[in-house]
Amino acid sequence: MRKVELVKNIQSSALGFGCAPILGAVDGKTAKRAIDCALDCGITHFDLARSYGYGEAEEFVGKILKKHRGQVTIASKFGIMANWKSQLLKPLKPLVRYLRSGSNKLDLVPKKQPARMNQPSKGADMFHDRIPFRGADMRRSLEKSLRALDSDYLDYLFVHNPLESLVHIDELSETAQQLKAEGKIRAWGIAYKRSLQQMHEPYLDRFDLLQFDNSVGSDGYDDLVRNRGTKPNIFFSPLRGAAKTMKPDEIFQQLFTDFPDTVILSSMFNEKHLQANASLVR
Repeated sequence: MRKVELVKNIQSSALGFGCAPILGAVDGKTAKRAIDCALDCGITHFDLARSYGYGEAEEFVGKILKKHRGQVTIASKFGIMANWKSQLLKPLKPLVRYLRSGSNKLDLVPKKQPARMNQPSKGADMFHDRIPFRGADMRRSLEKSLRALDSDYLDYLFVHNPLESLVHIDELSETAQQLKAEGKIRAWGIAYKRSLQQMHEPYLDRFDLLQFDNSVGSDGYDDLVRNRGTKPNIFFSPLRGAAKTMKPDEIFQQLFTDFPDTVILSSMFNEKHLQANASLVR
């Protein structure tokens, strides 16, 4: 698997594994099999958040990656968290998965596309709450992530899909620098929807790394190639809004050509599709 250096001395596989569906739409057995397959394919970048899996994904993934910790990069996010209601949902999740699948076997990837793309949560719902984007909250959330992952550090800590301007950016930046000095994070970034680019623009240069949605043929794509084609990025939703005349593998190849130093996130739980996607970036 081809590697990219998103931040100095931190290397990731060009194809990243999106963990958003784990212990939500995807059961533990399927998720573990997919993660093991991803590791076998050379995928080393794993994207998490406190909210994923109704608050349970970090611990689940952490146990699988524990013995690989030195060979993988783990990103997580703060700003959205599972609330107490999510615990009530836990015993019902297998039934919900069954009803959604329409059968005992859950095929998570449409036959016409090789992957379902990872997307950050839109925000709070009845099972999730937003927490303040403040330095103390950032630190508390990180500590919870580290305990869940059973890790001393995160490679990347992202601000998770802020829907309003980060008015306390100075405080967040100062906290991030402190966390780096303490060895608890190696870098920090912001994960956001590109539709909110203008609102976030004044402080994007304060982050080490940007994570946002992007697909070939989407609005502003050519400008993005000119402005960020030679810079490190992380993309989610590379098939959403893409040119309808292109096949999924062509979209991936075009993205990697236009953005050679970028990681593309994909939530992949069908092993054949996972292997097919990985073969595009060897």
